[in-house]
Amino acid sequence: MENPIPTDLSSSEVLGDSEVAAAAVVVRELMEVIETVGSYAGFRKTQRKDCLNLVRRLKLLVPLLEEIKDQVGNPLGVSGSGMDSLVSLKKALLGAKKLLKNCNHGSKIYLAMESEAVLSRFHGVYDKLNQALDGMPYDELGVSVEVKEQVELMRMQLKRAKRRTDTQDMELAMDMMVVFSKTDDRNADIAILERLANKLELHTIADLKAETAAIRKLVKHRGGHNETVQQILDLLGKFKLIVGIDETVSLDGPISTRTLRRCQSSLIPNEFLCPITLEIMTDPVIVATGQTYERESITKWLNSNHRTCPKTGQTLDHLSLAPNFALRNLILQWCEKNNFELPKKDTYPSSDTYSADLMEEISLLVKDLSSSHPNVRRDAVMKIRMLSKENPENRISIANTGGIPGLVQLLYYPDSKIQEHAVTALLNLSIDETNKRLIAREGAIKAIIEILQNGTDEARENSAAALFSLSMLNENKILVGNFNGIPPLVNLLQNGTIRGKKDAATALFNLSLNQANKSKAIKAGIIPPLLRLLDDKNLDMVDEALSILLLLVSHPEGRNEIGRLSFVETLVGIIRSGTAKNKECAVSVLLELGLNNSSLTLAALQFGVYEPLREIAINGTNRGQRKANSLLQHMSKCEHIP
Repeated sequence: MENPIPTDLSSSEVLGDSEVAAAAVVVRELMEVIETVGSYAGFRKTQRKDCLNLVRRLKLLVPLLEEIKDQVGNPLGVSGSGMDSLVSLKKALLGAKKLLKNCNHGSKIYLAMESEAVLSRFHGVYDKLNQALDGMPYDELGVSVEVKEQVELMRMQLKRAKRRTDTQDMELAMDMMVVFSKTDDRNADIAILERLANKLELHTIADLKAETAAIRKLVKHRGGHNETVQQILDLLGKFKLIVGIDETVSLDGPISTRTLRRCQSSLIPNEFLCPITLEIMTDPVIVATGQTYERESITKWLNSNHRTCPKTGQTLDHLSLAPNFALRNLILQWCEKNNFELPKKDTYPSSDTYSADLMEEISLLVKDLSSSHPNVRRDAVMKIRMLSKENPENRISIANTGGIPGLVQLLYYPDSKIQEHAVTALLNLSIDETNKRLIAREGAIKAIIEILQNGTDEARENSAAALFSLSMLNENKILVGNFNGIPPLVNLLQNGTIRGKKDAATALFNLSLNQANKSKAIKAGIIPPLLRLLDDKNLDMVDEALSILLLLVSHPEGRNEIGRLSFVETLVGIIRSGTAKNKECAVSVLLELGLNNSSLTLAALQFGVYEPLREIAINGTNRGQRKANSLLQHMSKCEHIP
C-alpha cells in the first residue's frame, strides 16, 4: 500500500523547482555510487570480508532511493529536511566509496600493515551512514513501511559490525612483524616470505607490477618518501626476487622486469643446496618424506606451525630430523677439492646468536610470575604474552626457563585480566609442538576450561583457541573431552561473540575427530546451534557448521538427531544456491545421511536436489564432483527416480 502524500507541510518547507531538480540529481548520484562500488571485484584479501559486507549493506539502500526518486516527482516534492538528509547520506556514501576504492586498488602490503587503522575507517563509515539515516524523514519522503524496516535492519547490522572482531590471522601478523624487523635474522627467510606473498596474493609477476603501481600512487598521495614507504619497497623487492625478478624497485620510470640471475655459484651441485634457502648446506638433515634441508631452515619452517614438507607439500608423519651424514661428507669433500669455504653457522636455536639480554629478560619475567605483588605479576604475564606472540625462539625460551608452570598457576589467579593474559600467552606458546605436550602435562587444560566457562569475552575466545591448538595432539583431544570441555565450547558457539563462535567452531571440529567426543558434543546440544548457523548468513559460518555436521552424521546419535526432513530441505537449498565449498560440504552430509537412510535420499529428490546435484557432478570442486557422483549412483538404486 502506498503512503499518502503528506499534507502537513507549509509552502515554505516544500522545495522549489530548481531544488527539486537538485534533489533528483542527488538521488541519481547516490544510486551511481552504489552501482560503482558494486562493480569493484579486486578487494585486497586483508579487508575483503569487510568490503563485501559493506557493499552488500549499501545495496540494501537501493529500494529506499528508488522510492525517494518517485517522491521527488510528486506535487509536494521533497521537504528541506529531506534534502538535508539526502546530502548527509551522499557524504557518507562518498566516504564509503573512497574507502572501498582504496581497498580495491590500494597497495596490498600497506593495507596489511595498516589493517587496524583501515578497520577504524570502516567503523567511521558505519557511524556516518548511521547518522545520515538516523534523521531520515521517511514519511515525508514517501518511504513505505517495508523499505523503512529494511533500512533499520541495515542500521542494526552496521552497529553489530562495529562491535565485531574476527579472529586475528596470527600467522600473518607474526610474519609481518618478522619481515619488517631490523634485528630478527629471519626477515629474509624464504619460507616466511613465500608464505606472506601467498597470503597477500603477491606471487605472480602481474601481481607485483600492479603492486608497484599502487605504491607509486600511495607515495604521490602521501606527499613523498618516508620510512613506512621504504619498508614496503624493501618487502616488495624481496617478493620480486622470489618470482625471479631482479630489479631495484623504483618509484620513477616504467615498470619493467628482467630474469633473475641467481647469486648461487653454478659450480655448486644442486643436491648440495637447501631447497628453502638455495644456499649450500652446512648441517643437512632428513625429514619424514626423505627430503634433505639445512637444519636451521627446516627448523624455522616447522616452528612456524607448518606440518608439511616444503618441497613436496606432503604432510609429515613425524617431526624428527635425522642428520644426513653421507651428504655432509660429500659436501665437505667437494669443498676441500674446490677450495670452497663453508659459511660459519650455528645449530638452531643457539644461545650464541640469540640475544643474551632478551634471555635474561625472559628469565626475570618468568620469576615475576610468582611475585607476591599483583601488579608485578600482571606486568610480567602481559609482557610474556607479547613476547610469546613474536617468534618461535621466544616461545622456546619461555618454555625452557620454566614459564609454562608459572602461567598455568596464574590461570587460577583471582584476577580476570591476569587470567586473560595467561591463557593468551599459553595459546601463543602452544604453537610450538613440544609446548603443546608441556602445557597439557602441567594440568592447564582443566584450568583453561574453567576460564572458558567464567572468563571475560576475550579470555573465553582465547581459551577456545587454546583448546583447538592443544587438541591438535590426539591425547589432548581425549583430555579435553574427559575434563568436560565440550559443553562450554557448545555454549560459546551458541552465545558467544562472532570471534568466540568461530573459535568454538574450530575447536569443536578438531575435538569431534575423536569418536567419543562426537557423542559428548551431541549430548551437549551442539546440533541446534549448528543448524542456526546454516540459516544465519550474516555470520558467514555455513562451511564451519557443515564440516562439523559431516563429522557428527557419521555417528548413530548424530544421524538420529540430524536426519529430519527440515534439515534435508535446508541441505538441498544450500546445494542449489550455496558457494562451491558450501555445496561440496552439503552434498557430503546428504550422502552420509542417504547411505544410512534411503528415505532421506527420496525426500531430497522430492525437494528438487537432482538437477543441482548433476550440475555439481560436472562443474563442482574436485571433492564435490566425487561426492555428487556417489550420491547420484546411490539415488539410482532407490525407487521412484524421476
